[in-house]
Amino acid sequence: MKIAVLMKRVPDTASTFKIGADEKSVDTTGLKFVMSPYDEHAMEEAIATRDAGQAEEVVVFTMGPEGTQETIRTALAMGADRAVFVKDDGVAGYNSKGIAQALAAALKTESPELIFAGKQAVDDDASQVPERVAELLDIPHASIVTSFALDGTTVTVEREIEGGSYTLEIALPALITTQKGINTPRYPTLPNIMKAKKKEIKELSLSDLGLSAEELASGIQVEGMTLPRQDRLNKILEGETSERVSQLLSILREEEKVL
Repeated sequence: MKIAVLMKRVPDTASTFKIGADEKSVDTTGLKFVMSPYDEHAMEEAIATRDAGQAEEVVVFTMGPEGTQETIRTALAMGADRAVFVKDDGVAGYNSKGIAQALAAALKTESPELIFAGKQAVDDDASQVPERVAELLDIPHASIVTSFALDGTTVTVEREIEGGSYTLEIALPALITTQKGINTPRYPTLPNIMKAKKKEIKELSLSDLGLSAEELASGIQVEGMTLPRQDRLNKILEGETSERVSQLLSILREEEKVL
């Protein structure tokens, strides 16, 4: 059996973000990029399943610009066998729908029986791409999974919901998105980091997949970006309760413009 893992390269959340000169994009100069943390759990679950003798190989699938290879090597150093990289420098102009189209097309070239992904990427928090991929591939999927077991051609998962969880049995092929708590991701060891340098990264372009940038474009036009204010107002409202409520509403409406 072949297992695929969807992975996304994201800015490290500890990085200092700056707005670009066009005031419509993020200035990526100097940003450190890493594997999205939830994807680490997906990677660990896939590798552990293979190491338990339930699969032959783990293949990483990702889409991104030049430079994504470094993050792919991290996944390979964790233990993935090889990677399929949809290389496109215009990926920032695509939304979840477009990225899902590209990844689904890439997955069709390999036909994995089981697909893992993190429940969401920490840059946009969209929580859409894996589910869209599953729908495009016409396979069942379960999201926010905290427990996973594979038995032949059936997987049993525990899915987290608000206030509890429930158990699902799904026939393969299927797609699973992982939540924290399902496992503890391993750290790449030095020997595995060295081995990762020799593992295959197959690069595909949109044209290789029969796609174009125009059909993947999001159609959303950004008018402007600003960083959230970091300083606190530290205003003390005085007077009777009704007066303080009135002052607060006035600040929220006229100064902060959030109401």
